[in-house]
Amino acid sequence: MFQKTTLLLLLLAIVSCKNSDSSKNEKIKAASWLLGNWENKSADGNLTENWKKVNDSTFEAQSYYIKEKDTLHFESITLQQKGEELTYTATVQGQNNDKPVAFKLTTATDKQVAFENLKHDYPQKISYSQITPDSLVAKISGIQQGKPSSESFSMKKIK
Repeated sequence: MFQKTTLLLLLLAIVSCKNSDSSKNEKIKAASWLLGNWENKSADGNLTENWKKVNDSTFEAQSYYIKEKDTLHFESITLQQKGEELTYTATVQGQNNDKPVAFKLTTATDKQVAFENLKHDYPQKISYSQITPDSLVAKISGIQQGKPSSESFSMKKIK
């Protein structure tokens, strides 16, 4: 009887560990549709974001805006889950003394992630919405020079 009870408890422990592992990092897994290379071409220039998976809890991206041969904007982005918290951290070349700015997750669905940092000058909100498997809209918004402001960028996946 003692051996059966011990075996049953051991099996329960293994199953519960397996279940907790499978629920780990669910928020970042739900954003895996971001992975890949995205582009927005316009007369004003080309915006490109290249997302890659670093590990089960971290995605990284490089985002740059090029007009003709000039890079007008470059940033490094890290999307990282620690425990239950998913954070979007952007380091923009030439802004914030080149120091990273963190935005906390506020919305997570299977087709949208949104992040917020109300203490940041601009933007205070960043969101990505999947339109189709090969298109998304990235949006930045907040208060800029005392007025509400937002910009949206429709992006297509580069094959």
